[in-house]
Amino acid sequence: MVQETRSLSSLQGYEVLDPQTRTTRRWRDAKRYLWLLGAVVPGLVGLAWLLVQLTGSSIFWWVGPMMAFIVIPIVDQLIGTDDGYLTGNALAHLETDPFYRWANYLYLPGQYLSLIFACWLWAGGGWVTMTLPDKLGLMFTVGIVGGIAINAAHELGHRRDTLERRLSKIALAQTGYGHFFVEHNRGHHVRVATPDDPASARFGESIYRFIPRSVLGGLRSAWQLETARLAKAGKSKWSPANDILNAWLLTAVSFAVLIVWFGAVITPYLLGQAVIGICLLETVNYLEHYGLRRQRVGSGRYERVGQRHSWNSNALMANVFLYHLQRHSDHHANPQKPYQTLQPSDIAPQLPTGYGSMLVLAWCPPLWRRVMDPRVLAHYGGDAGLVAVRPD
Repeated sequence: MVQETRSLSSLQGYEVLDPQTRTTRRWRDAKRYLWLLGAVVPGLVGLAWLLVQLTGSSIFWWVGPMMAFIVIPIVDQLIGTDDGYLTGNALAHLETDPFYRWANYLYLPGQYLSLIFACWLWAGGGWVTMTLPDKLGLMFTVGIVGGIAINAAHELGHRRDTLERRLSKIALAQTGYGHFFVEHNRGHHVRVATPDDPASARFGESIYRFIPRSVLGGLRSAWQLETARLAKAGKSKWSPANDILNAWLLTAVSFAVLIVWFGAVITPYLLGQAVIGICLLETVNYLEHYGLRRQRVGSGRYERVGQRHSWNSNALMANVFLYHLQRHSDHHANPQKPYQTLQPSDIAPQLPTGYGSMLVLAWCPPLWRRVMDPRVLAHYGGDAGLVAVRPD
């Protein structure tokens, strides 16, 4: 039975629907406390330092990449997927429980404590002698924390509450990607899976062509959207009300404070971690909509965004660490749904594994195309005319 997961909410009670047997059982949120693992991610910086101290091995400065691209994918393969559908009152209970909002908020204190700690280490603190490769390893670990912070900001930025939207800008400040606050909500969600969306990867496009196009296109789009919003309100684009400028100001101030505090020696690592975080986010953008295209309807407009326009994965551990980002189809079909209520989908195209493994695959274009191109074509029944073909 193929249907949008939203239709399953007609079943009442605290239940989950088993996708294999199509039967329901009494529900309890087995993942409730697992969501706190997301807030543990910034602890990778402290863990790196501790492991180096305990073992004397400098390889552990690279603990961030090791966890993200080796350990978590292996754990996901061992644990498997979470394919259960929530139904009825279970969804309402999850949506109103403040625990899940606080689980998201907790990422930010750890994020900035880890950044300060890293700056101290780069500046020569921590009772260790760091070589250039050590500092680069720490930079990559901090960059992964910053990249996942963009995802935390993504969740906060979709909420209507003023506090959460401000927290979103704070989370984005580490990577200097404040324009994402504007472009993602008002640009990407409107134009996703169309030629007008810079964050939707085209069929056959490599990650190395996509990232510059997405970064520059997203920046241009965000500025145009914010300029238009302010003009409609009778304000200058240089107004303090400009959501891009005030977000960038947070980055400038935070970086200036850190450089004054720890010295100019941290500058290249501070900038480097931001670039790594941005590239991580844009690689996620790449795999989320690769080759998918909304079709034009009779009026010439594009069809409504649906669950067939995003790639999904139900890999359990990666979803916990990424606040259900991998259930991307339901997110685009229902952008205001909080992360804990996002559902699997019967009709969304499925990635072969979780984001950790898929990110690595994306960085190897021949392997990526061998794995993903047949899946794109299969999703459209072999009709190459329906895919998002790269323009000449």
